[in-house]
Amino acid sequence: MNGYKLIVVLLLGSFSSAAWGQLCQGHYWTEVEAKVKMQEFSQLWNDQNSWEKRADAIKSNLKRGLQWDKIPSFDRPQTLLISAPVSMDGYQVQNIALETFPGFYVTGNLYLPLNGAKKHPAVLSPHGHMKGGRFSEDVQLRCALLAKMGAVVFAYDMVGYGESTQLNHKMPISLLLQTWNSKAIIDYLVNRDDVDPLRIGVTGASGGGTQSFMIAALDPRVSVSVPVVQVSAHFFGGCACESGMPVHKNGAFQTNNVEIAAAFAPRPQLIISDGADWTKNTPEVEFPYLQSVYNVFGKNKPIENVHLAEEQHNYGPSKRIAAYDFLAKHLGLSKNKVQENGQYKEDEIQLLDQEILEIYKTYPQPEGMLQGDQAIMNFLNINKIL
Repeated sequence: MNGYKLIVVLLLGSFSSAAWGQLCQGHYWTEVEAKVKMQEFSQLWNDQNSWEKRADAIKSNLKRGLQWDKIPSFDRPQTLLISAPVSMDGYQVQNIALETFPGFYVTGNLYLPLNGAKKHPAVLSPHGHMKGGRFSEDVQLRCALLAKMGAVVFAYDMVGYGESTQLNHKMPISLLLQTWNSKAIIDYLVNRDDVDPLRIGVTGASGGGTQSFMIAALDPRVSVSVPVVQVSAHFFGGCACESGMPVHKNGAFQTNNVEIAAAFAPRPQLIISDGADWTKNTPEVEFPYLQSVYNVFGKNKPIENVHLAEEQHNYGPSKRIAAYDFLAKHLGLSKNKVQENGQYKEDEIQLLDQEILEIYKTYPQPEGMLQGDQAIMNFLNINKIL
């Protein structure tokens, strides 16, 4: 047993050996094995009808593996904390804590446009495991620039990161909790008076890329998806928040992250990949499969790949430029105020200190918050992952 699997066994503790056998984690397949599996998957469907049946099975297994039905509904108004806006150049920032199920909160920031449109598109901005989380430079830059382009942007903490201190990040059901938070954020956004519910996008890198393609597959309200440096045929995610629950396998049923991303078809999707991680084969392996799925819905369906062979695992400037262009095209955003001679003016964005962006600097943590991994799992009546 390698070191990574040992860590996961210790994390899962008392969970059943059957559950462990259904988990597909890390480099679960070799690159060669993954190519063979993609060929096998392609034999399971041959037209739109057969693909849609396959996609339904992928999404059903995703919900089953997440134990999606364990999240209770509210029998009272949910708590929402939101700070006064901080005015910036061409946008505003508010700090927010949203109760996503009774006693559990997602913390983040709203970046709001100042232009006069009555209804704006909205973009979810989940972050990955990079240093700084939602307070990092790349998250602040892309959220601020998208707001200046006319989007309402919600940047939010992964569980156990930033102000999400109710639990540990690598607790066994972190994948469920993060994905439910994304769903609850969409619930919130589509009910805002300033958001167009028909124009909802999502983009994030690494673990945020996983969250992007998973919530996009699960929630039909997402209209545009841009997962960055994460869609891989052989790599299933190296953290419990990506692959710690049996969302890829159930008995004889097997899928991978490429197929989960493909389940978003035929809605617009941009896959951004690089040459230094598990997305290095995207132009030859992952993207052709995605293209073949989109093709069954008709010609010229909006699936694209920007592959940056000389770049690293991040959401750096060239990746952000590709995302801006794609989101602007498919969400109806304006580039006029954020470009000069065809170049995005990120250097005009003022970065804010973390403490300015923290909601709990303005409000105390709400009473009745669930505290600790086991308290949350007990509340949800989840004591095993199968």
